[in-house]
Amino acid sequence: MLTNFTLWLTGIGTFLATSVLPAAILFAVGVLLIRIVINIVTKFLDKSKLEKAAHKLIKTVIRVVLYGLLALMVADKLGIDVTGVVALASVLTLAISLSVQNALTNVISGFTLLYTKPFSSGDFVEIAGQSGSVQEIGLTYTKLATPDNKSVSIPNSAVTSAEIVNYTVLGKRRVSVEIAVSYDAPTELVLEALKEAGSVPTILEDTPPFAALSSYGDSAITYVLHVWSTADDYWTTLFAVNEKVRAVFKEKGISMTYPHLNVHLDKN
Repeated sequence: MLTNFTLWLTGIGTFLATSVLPAAILFAVGVLLIRIVINIVTKFLDKSKLEKAAHKLIKTVIRVVLYGLLALMVADKLGIDVTGVVALASVLTLAISLSVQNALTNVISGFTLLYTKPFSSGDFVEIAGQSGSVQEIGLTYTKLATPDNKSVSIPNSAVTSAEIVNYTVLGKRRVSVEIAVSYDAPTELVLEALKEAGSVPTILEDTPPFAALSSYGDSAITYVLHVWSTADDYWTTLFAVNEKVRAVFKEKGISMTYPHLNVHLDKN
């Protein structure tokens, strides 16, 4: 009985020395090498012109692939039939892919966004009815920060299938203001007042304010004022122009109007 126990201990020792110990060393070295590779990739991405929001997605995919290969190598060192594991993993991958088809679609859409680059981190965009600044292009979601400080996560598949409006990419935005003015106000005076109101500090100097008569309504004439600003100054410019329009109109005695109905009674 003692001999059997000794043989069992010897077998355990041999297994530890020839399988477990090499596997442990391989695992430790593999983890170290993966960290080195991730650090190299990080430095490369930092120096590249690739979208910052894409860095996390790329590093996540590389990390998953490398750790998967390391797991197979460690399993082989432990004497596990890797061929069977790979076959089983293929079946499981197929089953999982069918059950998480939407998630995989989002991942593929994420890579599509990285390749086509319809927007960059920090751009102000409108996607699927949501407007905000791009915070992150994640593995499955694109995150926006709205002007009222909400974080909106949109599935990448919805992003790629929706109309994307990028207000930042061209560097400037047009600020448009429509004003309803009384028919009694002279057109030239209104246009002059609008151009004066459009001269706020944040407009682009190379594009002067543009004002025009837009349409005739039942109780007022509609005028439009266009000025241009940088994308970052859009809201500041819009609010400043709105405030100045009211002040200039008051100074020049121009009456803004609202929907109303004049009733004339004739006496017989």
